[in-house]
Amino acid sequence: MGAVEQVRVELSVIIGRAVIPIHQLLKMGRSAVIALDAHHTDDVWIFANNTPIARGEIVIEGERITVGITDMIQKYS
Repeated sequence: MGAVEQVRVELSVIIGRAVIPIHQLLKMGRSAVIALDAHHTDDVWIFANNTPIARGEIVIEGERITVGITDMIQKYS
């Protein structure tokens, strides 16, 4: 299992999207807030190396925010 432990996987979670003009984006500073088209109850997409692998949900436990997997995406060859 040593070789498997060396493999790196980049995980990303898409919680929502926003469309804003570039000039507005360039004016934003540190701590700026961007409104997304999602709610905390909406499903999120989970990606591994830019490939969708699962759907999940946001789980808030006190100060901690995590993502729980609800569905794995079946990949057909």
